[in-house]
Amino acid sequence: MDGTAIRQVRRFQRTVTQRIGALNDRFLARDRPLGQSRVLWEIGPEGSEIRALRARLDLDSGYMSRLLRSLEADGLVVVEGSGPDGRVRTARLTPAGLAEREELDRRSDEAAAAILQPLPADCRERLVAAMGEVERLLAASMVAIDALDPSHPAARHCIRAYVAELARRFDDGFDPERSIPAGDEELRPPAGMLLVATLHAEPVGCVALKLHPGDAMAEIKRMWVDPAARGLGLGRRLLAEAEARAAGRGARMLRLETNRALTEAIALYRAAGYAEVAAFNDEPYAHHWFEKRL
Repeated sequence: MDGTAIRQVRRFQRTVTQRIGALNDRFLARDRPLGQSRVLWEIGPEGSEIRALRARLDLDSGYMSRLLRSLEADGLVVVEGSGPDGRVRTARLTPAGLAEREELDRRSDEAAAAILQPLPADCRERLVAAMGEVERLLAASMVAIDALDPSHPAARHCIRAYVAELARRFDDGFDPERSIPAGDEELRPPAGMLLVATLHAEPVGCVALKLHPGDAMAEIKRMWVDPAARGLGLGRRLLAEAEARAAGRGARMLRLETNRALTEAIALYRAAGYAEVAAFNDEPYAHHWFEKRL
């Protein structure tokens, strides 16, 4: 890793933590540090399951418990158990907690305005645009890609979303029963695998590999990225990860087919070095066939 880039990242972190007041034990001049204030804000008016809260904030259970206990002690939060055995715990704001959240919102707006106000208009626009880009890139850096069993709930979610999107976008809809199959057994080792991308523990993309053990050719299937995660370069990452996994299992050629409606996917494959070739199967929904030598 480039040492200059690492030093720049660390310098950026020091500047941001100081400028937003993260070093103060009374964030926004309230009686609590940033961690407690952020949890209070994230719980929101509707409340939040603690498991989901932890996932969104990437906090371990022990630290989250300490934060919630401190907010409970201040009368701002109540934690309730639900479900058949009471093990699903939900945090909710009390009336005092709702009032405190509104005050945090007001003071956060003032703090943001204080950052922008000293700058000329053109510099404000540059800073806001740069913040948006940094936010997108930081989100991209938090995406994890793992091989999951096709029966895993996150995998099921991705495949359902993939099928639903194709049904919306294809001229004649999409019926997976008519398509060349990529069933569960074909996506389990050694026959294949399903890679799933998650962000804050939520599935946001997938790609499947059919490996054909003993054959140097493998197939890319079930490529999908959640619309909310597009623009993060996730499609390129999923494709590169699939290529690396296929090469690691002896594949020397990757093939895929796609529909003419998926223009962004076609552009991605071409940019990644896939060459368009003659049809190599009878997939009824395909208009383009590609291959790449690894």
